[in-house]
Formats: sequence, structure tokens, C-alpha cells
Amino acid sequence: MSRVAIVTGGTRGIGEAISLALREMGYTVAANYAGNVEKAKAFTDATGIAAYKWDVGDHQACLDGCAQVAADLGPVDIVVNNAGITRDGVLAKMSFDDWNEVMRINLGGCFNMAKATFPGMRERRWGRIVNIGSINGQAGQYGQVNYAAAKSGIHGFTKALAQEGAKYGVTVNAIAPGYIDTDMVAAVPAQVLEKIVARIPVGRLGKAQEIARGVAFLCSEDAGFVTGSTLSINGGQHMY
Repeated sequence: MSRVAIVTGGTRGIGEAISLALREMGYTVAANYAGNVEKAKAFTDATGIAAYKWDVGDHQACLDGCAQVAADLGPVDIVVNNAGITRDGVLAKMSFDDWNEVMRINLGGCFNMAKATFPGMRERRWGRIVNIGSINGQAGQYGQVNYAAAKSGIHGFTKALAQEGAKYGVTVNAIAPGYIDTDMVAAVPAQVLEKIVARIPVGRLGKAQEIARGVAFLCSEDAGFVTGSTLSINGGQHMY
């Protein structure tokens, strides 16, 4: 019986690439999504990967959603916390709702999904949790105090939970993508995007598949000695 993986935000962009990469490894994948039913249906029709709708920022919805995946597909051994949103703006103009929603989904989603799946992984003494952070959680970014705080929090969450899971065979790692060629980045004004690319030493945006390959390794049997780590995939834009 193949291991079961849940990828949050798994029907679009980086999440879609991760879902496909894990399926290619022989895992049974469930792709979570929040709102775009039409896109999720098209994803399932094209890939055969089951899509499940729930809000990762809703604690009970995560408990119920993960229980449903387990009932349908089997015990969940792998979780990739990829779902995230942006509500950019300088602090002077940022509303509490803009702050709270980003924290609720981007950081709260990691907690909610771990609460739903980590105990089972620990009992079975095998598990992989990969949290998608961001270069902006490492370096900060003007106009993103909410997003940068949430992503930075993900990196700390990863290191702490890794210590809880290590002796049970459960690894917890993070990936910090740089600027990736996705719909989110495509929405950036062209003149701003040009300046961003100019600061990337390799001279281009990353590809979703490049993030997915990093996730695939961290989810593999071969990565059992890697935990509490953050893999930066950013073309050399930020090194530390």
C-alpha cells in the first residue's frame, strides 16, 4: 500500500507541481484547495489526483478534511503545507483583517494540518512534513510585514516540531522558495518584476518544478536524516 500525501493548495502553481512530483514517486496524493472549484475539477480531470476542498486556516475543517482523506485513501504519512495568500501593503495602510488573514492561513494552516496528522505519524513511527516558507520570511520584504512574519514563523515552527518528531521517525523540514514563475508572481507589475530578476544571480525566475523536486527529496525514504532544515531554492538571491 502506497503512502498517502496531502498537499495543501495542491491544485495550482507550486502546489500542483508538488502534487505531480509526489505522485511520480508512487505516493497516493490528495490535493487540498480552498476556493476555485473549476480549477480543482480541471486538475483532477487532467491528473486523476483527488481534490479536497477546505480552508486550512479553519482548525476543525483541517481535522475533518484530513479524516476524510484518511477514510478514502488511507493513513496520512506526508503533509506538504503549501497553501498561502498575500495581502500586501505598508503597515500604515494595512488593516487588521489583512494581517490576520495572512497569519491565519499561512502560519495557522501549518499548525492546523500538523495537529490533524502528526499524532498518527508519530504512532506509526514514520512521517514527512514539509512547510513552504519564503525568501521573504528570511530576508524580509517591504510592504509584506504580514507575509514575512507568517513565513518567518513557519521556519521557527519547522525547527521546533522537528525536535518533537525526530525520535518517532517523523521529519519536519521547510523549503524557502525565491521568486518563482507562478500566477502570483505574474501579477507583479512588469517594471517591478524586471528589478526583482535583476537581483537574482542566476538571472531568471525559478520554476515550480524546481521547488517540487526539493519537496520530493524531503518526502522520500532517503531523507530520514534530514530534519529541522530549511532548503533555500532562490537562485542565489539570498544566502545565509
